[in-house]
Amino acid sequence: MIATGQTLGVLGGGQLGMFFTLAAQRHGYPVWVLDPDPRCPAARTAARHLCAPLDDPVALAELTEGVAALTVESENIPAATLAHCAPWMRPGPEAVRIAQDRRLEKSFLRDLDLPVAPFVVLDAGSPVPALVDDFSFPALLKTARWGYDGKGQETVARAEDLARAWQALAGVDAVLEARLALVAEFSILLARGEDGMVVFYPAARNYHRDGILDVTLVSPAAPTTLELEARHMALRIAEALDYIGVLAVEFFVDDRGQVLVNELAPRPHNSGHFSLDASLQSQFDQQLRCLCGLPLGDTRLLSPVAMMNLLGDLWIPGEPDWAGVLEHPQVKLWLYGKTQARSRRKMGHLTILPESLDAAAATLAALRRRLSLPELPPLGSVP
Repeated sequence: MIATGQTLGVLGGGQLGMFFTLAAQRHGYPVWVLDPDPRCPAARTAARHLCAPLDDPVALAELTEGVAALTVESENIPAATLAHCAPWMRPGPEAVRIAQDRRLEKSFLRDLDLPVAPFVVLDAGSPVPALVDDFSFPALLKTARWGYDGKGQETVARAEDLARAWQALAGVDAVLEARLALVAEFSILLARGEDGMVVFYPAARNYHRDGILDVTLVSPAAPTTLELEARHMALRIAEALDYIGVLAVEFFVDDRGQVLVNELAPRPHNSGHFSLDASLQSQFDQQLRCLCGLPLGDTRLLSPVAMMNLLGDLWIPGEPDWAGVLEHPQVKLWLYGKTQARSRRKMGHLTILPESLDAAAATLAALRRRLSLPELPPLGSVP
């Protein structure tokens, strides 16, 4: 167990690093952050900001000499950094290495005999692979690394379009994934301690816009059969990785009612931000507890909740009307302190703590009209 007052470290200083730092400070732990951005969100809250690239050897040596343990806010960590930080890291480097490469991730899930969308691996420098006859189109071609929030993806309508799509992605390592007919997307968030104990948060129903998470809904209702099935899959993943920390697993439900694993995040997750306001212990509290060897906290949901991301596009006409947003008394506003608002960049989020999910849907609709955002499709709970 790492005692209160000892210094912790985090690789990455975005909003996830900031929220972890705040949770650690509440519990009496100072935090050092390594991030190359001098104005990263976590720099304002950390006890120390090492402003350097994540693979800078001098900064890494200083970080690991000064902290008792460290964690990550992103899976996009250089291999040399993972190797250097391995003795201090939770979760371990292997989980991060698998999650940062879609080829490894899909193969890992397949080897666990977990259901995933049909996929084909494309290795840079190799010829376009011959596809088996039963591989269906349309499909999505995704870069193996660095693709997130809809980036690094090309739609492939037919087999003969694959070469062009791969060329559009500069011929890098990639995964071709069949596009499924989906009825729902949701995520399971768990925390696993060093003693193997696991706690789950209620499933988060997710709605995306242009490949970026837009809205998440979470209900305190008892888990459905599909949610329990997904929890079992997430637990198998965590146990196979001997995982210590917070793990998010994203799932699809197809038009046949089958649950399939989409991808992993070896860290707190955007869809888990609801826990900051609506859970007894947030995902960042759990991240701290796992890192320090402390007992896991209660994941009980205190209220139905909706979370909506705030992207940089909202700032293009000028500062959004936050006073108007806060006319809704059940709304809580989180702004991350990023100095530059860019299109598609996550600048903050809203949480709504209503009496019911129907009330959340009504408030979301009103907020989106005020912020000139597109209407949402009909909202529902996890199937």
